[in-house]
Amino acid sequence: MTSATLTAPGPGTPAQRPAHRDGNVLRWLGAYTASMIGDSVYYMALAWAASRAGSDSQTGLVLAAGSIPRAVLMLAGGVLADRLGPRRVVIGSDIARCLVVLGLAGALLFTSPAVWMLIAVALVFGVVDALFLPAVGALPPRISAPGQLARIQGLRGLAARGANVAGAPLGGLAVALGGPVLAFAAAGVLFALSLPLLLLVRMRPLPEQPEAAGEPGTAWQELTDGLRHIRRHPLLGPLMLVIAVSELGFVGPLNLGMILLARQRGWGATGMGWIVAAFGIGAGAAALLLAVRGRVPRGGLVMCLLVLVGAIGVGALAYAPSVAAAVVIAALVGLLMGLGGALCAALVQTATEPAYLGRVTSVSTLFTHAVAPLSYPVTGAAVAAWGTGPVFVASGALCAAGGAIGLAFTRLRRAELPR
Repeated sequence: MTSATLTAPGPGTPAQRPAHRDGNVLRWLGAYTASMIGDSVYYMALAWAASRAGSDSQTGLVLAAGSIPRAVLMLAGGVLADRLGPRRVVIGSDIARCLVVLGLAGALLFTSPAVWMLIAVALVFGVVDALFLPAVGALPPRISAPGQLARIQGLRGLAARGANVAGAPLGGLAVALGGPVLAFAAAGVLFALSLPLLLLVRMRPLPEQPEAAGEPGTAWQELTDGLRHIRRHPLLGPLMLVIAVSELGFVGPLNLGMILLARQRGWGATGMGWIVAAFGIGAGAAALLLAVRGRVPRGGLVMCLLVLVGAIGVGALAYAPSVAAAVVIAALVGLLMGLGGALCAALVQTATEPAYLGRVTSVSTLFTHAVAPLSYPVTGAAVAAWGTGPVFVASGALCAAGGAIGLAFTRLRRAELPR
């Protein structure tokens, strides 16, 4: 599929039902929201149980354990999503998480949490995440028309922000009332709530598989075929470069770097909380804008420009003279980067041949959930050596390089989302 296929449909095309009024999309959105809240509650319970069961280093080991299988198996998860269909994989993932978490809650009724037990659960969750994340990202093009993909990305962003806001307090309340047992049980119930909604989601039939996709082969052959599809595609290759480079510059400063900056400036946990909340509000506003508007003209060009301007905000954060100024900058960064990221995801899903959706999504998810977090130790070491100012500027420059890479490709600059 070339960029020509991203243009608006002809006048004879029937009107599409807006995603926010489509019962099929809303069922998927409800299931996704319940699952994301369950994730937040689970991580809260896991962190609390680990801190009570072991030392600080052991707590870090428990929380990091899930990242290993997530990184190693992410691409295989994309192959599985294309083979079995994304809905089946998402349903199976939620069933697995529900059973594991409820089983752990039951076990903790009779014994205290042990570090080995929590590491085992974290590893299982990492494996399941490696299957869940590519599949859930590949679902939107299978449940609605192409012209609604940008709106669905906005709705998904709103759901993710809402889950973050609701999940942490809910997890904390559950821990306060009943300890890790109640918190793990609550997470299991939330995973279970997503299942009936997912079972009611109707899938759009795939068009005939193009000859280029070939006959199904081994998992390795399908994986290399998917990577070849990305490399040869006039839009997907540049989009993956934009994602990889900009995420490397964005994730470290906005997650670890802000903590170090707040401590250095004496802003405290309260100031840090306001800054993080402002970023979330900005990203939520971007998601709401896209959910309501449904489409942004010249999506490829706008996405690259948003990343470039947002990169300036990343560099400026380290030089904010006060908490109030940092809050304003963080809100703008959240708005610009949130909208740019949603447009990027919509362009990826629109450009990808349906038979490759799982594999393509697994590559983009690998960059955002596995590769980009590797910048944490680099960010920490760089701040210790040179301070927050130079590190935030360098990170902003890396983000800007991602946007500049996108602008260098004519097909990406001219890419349009369907109407």
